[in-house]
Amino acid sequence: MKTIYWNLNKGIIGEEDALVIEEAASELKKGNLIAFPTETVYGLGADATSNIAVNNIFQAKGRPSDNPLIVHISNKKQLHDLVESVSDKVEQVMDRFWPGPLTIIFRLKKDANLSNKVTAGLDTVAIRMPDHPIALELIEKANCPIAAPSANRSGKPSPTEAKHVKEDLDERIRGIIDGGATGVGIESTVIQMEEDHIYILRPGSITKSQLQEITPLVEFSYEKENLDKSSIHEQIPRSPGIKYKHYAPNGLLTVVKGENKQKVKQTIQSAIDEAKEQGEKTGILTFIESKKEYNADLVLTYGSRSRIDETAHDLYAALRMFDKNKVTIIFAEACSEEGMGLAVMNRLMKASGNQVVQV
Repeated sequence: MKTIYWNLNKGIIGEEDALVIEEAASELKKGNLIAFPTETVYGLGADATSNIAVNNIFQAKGRPSDNPLIVHISNKKQLHDLVESVSDKVEQVMDRFWPGPLTIIFRLKKDANLSNKVTAGLDTVAIRMPDHPIALELIEKANCPIAAPSANRSGKPSPTEAKHVKEDLDERIRGIIDGGATGVGIESTVIQMEEDHIYILRPGSITKSQLQEITPLVEFSYEKENLDKSSIHEQIPRSPGIKYKHYAPNGLLTVVKGENKQKVKQTIQSAIDEAKEQGEKTGILTFIESKKEYNADLVLTYGSRSRIDETAHDLYAALRMFDKNKVTIIFAEACSEEGMGLAVMNRLMKASGNQVVQV
């Protein structure tokens, strides 16, 4: 199919922009797929109440059907139509972080009008309210909850610009709304709550310390990714971004960790030199402070060591740039796992298939 491309990269939604969003919303109502910007990454939206529409997401992305989707809403009425209950503590979390890059796992209401393909057949549903004017307006105009994973081919780096969506999904989806580059640059934090306890299933820009402003009982709970069967290959995760390799470039990516920066540099450069001798096209992902210290076919940066909170913004764009330049071997310097750095390292480890060298 021919993909419609709407350019709303103006920062403010005017009258003409509202008409474009209305047109995109009408396509969603027809069961078609529309890519749209959020504050995290670009999402691939479908009417979450339609089995046909949601199935189109899995086909367009090449996504495994046991990987649940996040439902995007624009108001709390849509939430209460979908979930069994909302505790006072969850209300506090929503009041603090919604709209925003936080996804919450809820118990699904038994009579909720929601495609079971969204939840992968589970009795829970992942929901968030995005903090982006185009996303919120699109959901309002469509007048339905929108299922929206990242708008890329499954396993590839998530799109932070409309051109990334076009690279992956042109002629696979009905439309792309170009709202400019996204702000955060990585997917939302995913949490599940039990009474006063918050379990972080996927780290993101909403950090543990921020959640502890609501309750001190916050922990990263990878063992509590709520996997339902005994074999890892059979388990169904309640949160996206857990079970499968994600965010990966085409080239082989290895992450190098170490306290001694000089040893990290020497390890990376030695491996790159060896790869070059074997005819590989080489790439290095490092920090602004170290870029000039490396020699490879392509050296890219993803921020500054002193501003780890900003590294997420350039991560996926850098991984895509390696693909564009047909780089076959990539080494990445690990960042600090403090604050936002934990989410960045989570994505790097997923992208590398947990291929790591410790020095």
